[in-house]
Amino acid sequence: MDFSIPADIQTLLDELDQFIEDEIRPLERENDNIRFFDHRREDSRTDWEREGWPNAEWEALLREMRTRADKAGFLRYHLPERFGGRDGSNLGMAIVREHLAAKGLGLHNDLQNESSIVGNFPTVLMMEKYGTPEQQAEWIPKMLEGRAAIGFGLTEPLYGSDATRMETTAVRDGDEWVINGAKRWNTGMHHATHDYIFARTSGEPGSAEGITCFMVPVETPGFVVEFMWWTFNMPTDHAEVTLTDVRVADTDRLGPEGRGLDTAQLFVHENRIRQAASGVGAAQYCIDESVKYSRERMIRNKPLSVNQAIQWPLIEMHTENEMVRQLVRKTAWELDQGIPGVKISDKVAMCNYRANRLVCQAADQAIQTHGGIGYSRHMPFEHIYRHHRRYRITEGAEEVQMRRVGQYLFGYAGQTGDEVHEARLATPSFASRFNKVQKGAPASWLDEPGQ
Repeated sequence: MDFSIPADIQTLLDELDQFIEDEIRPLERENDNIRFFDHRREDSRTDWEREGWPNAEWEALLREMRTRADKAGFLRYHLPERFGGRDGSNLGMAIVREHLAAKGLGLHNDLQNESSIVGNFPTVLMMEKYGTPEQQAEWIPKMLEGRAAIGFGLTEPLYGSDATRMETTAVRDGDEWVINGAKRWNTGMHHATHDYIFARTSGEPGSAEGITCFMVPVETPGFVVEFMWWTFNMPTDHAEVTLTDVRVADTDRLGPEGRGLDTAQLFVHENRIRQAASGVGAAQYCIDESVKYSRERMIRNKPLSVNQAIQWPLIEMHTENEMVRQLVRKTAWELDQGIPGVKISDKVAMCNYRANRLVCQAADQAIQTHGGIGYSRHMPFEHIYRHHRRYRITEGAEEVQMRRVGQYLFGYAGQTGDEVHEARLATPSFASRFNKVQKGAPASWLDEPGQ
């Protein structure tokens, strides 16, 4: 069992480091672009007069970064070769995203927009796996060239993370569908040309079957971006969207009718494992910076680092981060293997919720270790905390992800709540089994299969 970084991925890391020094750092420093990353970052990035949307100059800088990264052959690393990528692995992406996040804030891997010199393209991968050949030929080039941007509208106002209860509906009308409903936290709507809208087309509330994904042009009559939600970390790209008698062609349906949650799961898996890897990297950055500062900061002619009250929290986090790192890489490797019958959804959930929680703790500890200056925006820790705090909620709150782990652990995966309840009623309780022993049944009865 080899835990070393594969040679080809290490070579990629070295190439990325050189590219950052040659291209990205100079771009970050020119024309006062550093204002987007120093203590002025939130104000510089946010167009306060335009409902808190990302500032046009900030978006232009991100586009320039992506253009340079694409020209250098890094941006599309994870995409298939036929789309200009390198057929990059999930393991490779996990190691790369951790490596970049461990460098701290910068244009090379910005937290705000999930923007990186090595891109994450979940909406493209959805199209690549579930789109028809005609859809792929039309949309993937547009998306990669920036001529089309597709938002992601899954979450709803009432049921939140419980997508099986969604109230948005789509009714067939000849060669078209009529969609009615609402979406909350609809990502990417500040620049989207289209929106992946998930709607119930059949089945009963609570069923994973019967939900379908549609590509809806944002200019369609009845499609309205009501407002942008202002968030803990600004600017925002999360919208409240309503759909009233919105008509879309059946050719704008993505994937099989009634199997839309399969496409959503691909999006979630891709994002969750990347976010977990970035969390590991950002947590390590917070730990390393805290260690460095505590060794330099003098208290009563001694470095702050000699105090066990400083050492122990950082030791605990350093240890846990090492464990989470290996779980993330193992899970990414298992995603690459695609071994039939191997459970993976629970492992992705484990990685995500533990890494998200850890990086928030590490950022908080870094603030505490650095004292007053750590609390200021002149240090990056408050930004790291505010950004990663969202991932303890978005794309499945950590409680939802823990429930997912529980479904696998206790054998409830794929069962509805009613089915779980019926199974529990059909299984003798421990109390009833214990009572049988008390009444003379052999103690070995407790150990019989199924008891």
